[in-house]
Amino acid sequence: MAMWLCKHLNSNLLTVENLIGREFSSLAAGARRHYQNVTKVPSTLLVRLIQERVSEEDCIRRGWILDGIPETREQALMIQTLGITPRHVIVLSSPDTVLIERNLGKRIDPQTGEIYHTTFDWPPEAEIQNRLVVPEGISELETARKLLEYHRNIIRILPAYPKILKVISADQPCMDVFYQALTYAQTSHRSNAPFTPRVLLCGPVGSGKRLQAALLAQKYGLVNVHCGQLLKEAVADKSKVGELIQPYFQKKMAVPDSIIMKVLDQRLSQQDSVQKGWVLHGFPRDLDQAHMLHSLGHQPSRVFFLNVPLDSIIERLTLRRMDPVTGERYHLMYKPPPTVEIQARLLQHPKDTKEQVKLKMDLFYRHSSDLEEFYRQAIAINGDQDPYTVFEYIESGIINPLPRKVP
Repeated sequence: MAMWLCKHLNSNLLTVENLIGREFSSLAAGARRHYQNVTKVPSTLLVRLIQERVSEEDCIRRGWILDGIPETREQALMIQTLGITPRHVIVLSSPDTVLIERNLGKRIDPQTGEIYHTTFDWPPEAEIQNRLVVPEGISELETARKLLEYHRNIIRILPAYPKILKVISADQPCMDVFYQALTYAQTSHRSNAPFTPRVLLCGPVGSGKRLQAALLAQKYGLVNVHCGQLLKEAVADKSKVGELIQPYFQKKMAVPDSIIMKVLDQRLSQQDSVQKGWVLHGFPRDLDQAHMLHSLGHQPSRVFFLNVPLDSIIERLTLRRMDPVTGERYHLMYKPPPTVEIQARLLQHPKDTKEQVKLKMDLFYRHSSDLEEFYRQAIAINGDQDPYTVFEYIESGIINPLPRKVP
């Protein structure tokens, strides 16, 4: 039903068709071999492929429909962190007994990989009908096992998309489902914010600024501006300012504030930033940078400081690991590796050592008091809690008027 719905929405909304299958058809040789030899593709690889695809011109111009991911809460957070923000999320709901019965009717064309159904999507051509085969993994027992896993994951995914989520019963005629989905996809979400938000997120490394920025960008349509990412993009684009930045990257030196401000000013002055608003993180880091940002006319309308204790930051960052074989990222406490074999080969990034984390924390708090004094209307938030709770506090600070501080 989901794939059938994607096809019909694509033809009516003139969007780019379902991204997942098309992306795997263009995988690099090594990644394709990995896809063929294992049951699941690592989330990091899958999300990277999606990020590359949605960044292409046709997706930006026409929009896109994403089907089959996120399958877990971790994937949802990874997607949001990269700024991939859907405007509408549709969940098709149906009793398990109906889904099992439908799944038994699936057929696949071994030549094209196209999926058909004996009841809902049977090909008219006799030649195609004769070569269709029953795909693996659709027995009643296997389908029931997959549904159990789905139900465990979906209740953790849904909170990632507040206000843009619609559940549609799939236990009705296909065209009824389609028209309900089409009607919802054509609606526009209204923002509760009484102004064009210009949000600045401040906080030490590991405080969750990037995730909160992605959530704000998704809900309010803001431009997600990450200073470090802007510099990398300038170098990758081989622009004139990128040529100025590259030597500093090669020597692992700090990029001068004057160059950073040039890149940042260009991005914040673009039409989408002016019209939609923006959420900035990673800059300013000290009082001089704050004055430079102010002098160029880029004053944030809301400033939030995410406060997280040192012990929690160390726990978040120093326990991060990466699998050099698959590229999958793990956390020894929150997302431990599934096997002893994988755990034995995990590596820690040099920047995640306890010494490096403490160094960055000290650097932030050395300047934080000056920044708090400069942004006197800033709102302090406890960042040491569930990310969606933190988001609710930030959202409340955006929507509601700033409190008047007693002199």
